[in-house]
Amino acid sequence: MSLIKKVFLTFKNIHFQSLVGNGVMAVFGMVTIAILYRALSLREVGIYIFFMSILGLIDTLRSGFLTTAYIKFYSGTTEQRAKEDAGSAWLLALCITGFSISINLIALLFSSFITNEGMLLFLKYFSLISLSTLPSFMTNLSMQGEKRFDRLLWLRLTNQVLFTGTVIVLIFIGKSTLLAIILTYMFANLATSLGSLLIGWSKIQYLGHWSKTTFKDLFHFGKYSMATGVSSNLFNVTDTFFINFYLGPSALAVYNIGGKLLQIVEIPLLSFAASGMPSLSSFYNQNLKEDMIYVMKKMVGMLSIVIFFLAIIVFFLAEPAILLIGGSKYLATEAPNLFRMFMCFAILYPMDRFFSLTIDVIHKPKINFYKILVMLAVNLIGDFVGVSLLNSIYGIAMVNILSILVSIAITYPVLNRYSKFSLSSIYVVGYNELVSIIKNTYKTLFSNKKIVSP
Repeated sequence: MSLIKKVFLTFKNIHFQSLVGNGVMAVFGMVTIAILYRALSLREVGIYIFFMSILGLIDTLRSGFLTTAYIKFYSGTTEQRAKEDAGSAWLLALCITGFSISINLIALLFSSFITNEGMLLFLKYFSLISLSTLPSFMTNLSMQGEKRFDRLLWLRLTNQVLFTGTVIVLIFIGKSTLLAIILTYMFANLATSLGSLLIGWSKIQYLGHWSKTTFKDLFHFGKYSMATGVSSNLFNVTDTFFINFYLGPSALAVYNIGGKLLQIVEIPLLSFAASGMPSLSSFYNQNLKEDMIYVMKKMVGMLSIVIFFLAIIVFFLAEPAILLIGGSKYLATEAPNLFRMFMCFAILYPMDRFFSLTIDVIHKPKINFYKILVMLAVNLIGDFVGVSLLNSIYGIAMVNILSILVSIAITYPVLNRYSKFSLSSIYVVGYNELVSIIKNTYKTLFSNKKIVSP
């Protein structure tokens, strides 16, 4: 088998496809952020961060309601049920979007009383952005549920190329205003959505297959995962508000660039979560409890070990990374040390993320909801103490590790009652799987013998 064919064989792996898709999105995103940090003033960067934070929080109403619920019920089910899930999910998405737009239009009537520029921009453009992103959002969910991460890669690639490419053109012609950047974001999502509708990937053609029972199933499951998603998103928003109003927009820009580089962790984490969710759901739906827990341990163990070695590298290369993204003016700030701190905390991210994901899969979304409420309380109190006593963004950054430990302490006992496993076994499984993957990849690419996947 030729080397090219072997490379294509490796690319067919769904985890690899998901990783590449998220990697492409993250790379373009970081390139865009690096450009914006140099093209916009510090004040405009702060407004842009604030705008995107509020947009992300409100959009979580839709994504939180649908993401886990849709993929959970859609994966590994019959063709008829899949059509019902897709149609019911579309109907629910339209209802949520319509409700959000109605609230937005009412709030817009009182915009004359608002002086914050970021909030004003949000009120003016949220409805248009919400509509422009809906089809591409539903396509994203459908492709995850079908494990078609190759299509998901093309969807994300189209979106990011349009956005980043247009931003570069705007900068080149001297038109890179804050408003132009926001309109470009909307344009890129609209173009991607129209494309997904035309080629049929969004599954809107199954809207007529919706059923009252399936709609209720999605709604009742989604109301807990939505609350979990919104509450979880509040972590970043509360950090943003505390830093913006207590320490100022300059501190917010510094904190954001330190955290933005954490995407080198989010890339594999989001990728494996997206590709692992259908597998976990399929095993659960087939009552294969031990197989499901093994997949969870494999994901957590492998990612934790990889992130551990990344953290070691970051300890020595934090300054060059900050220089690359933000420029020399950020080297004398807290940004490099914040990046080091975030990477150390990130070693526990896979355990936090996949424990929560598996809790949803075994149909206990209430646990995640209550867990998030406890974490949010810890985060709010910690942020207040951090800015009051330390008057530093280090104080707010340190709260992150407390929230993660609280999450693990709540979810692990629940999963351990469902199926016994030790925390140490996670890393043993992860190490063995990594070694196996490395060996098999080497043999696949460089051995002349035909490799048969186990």
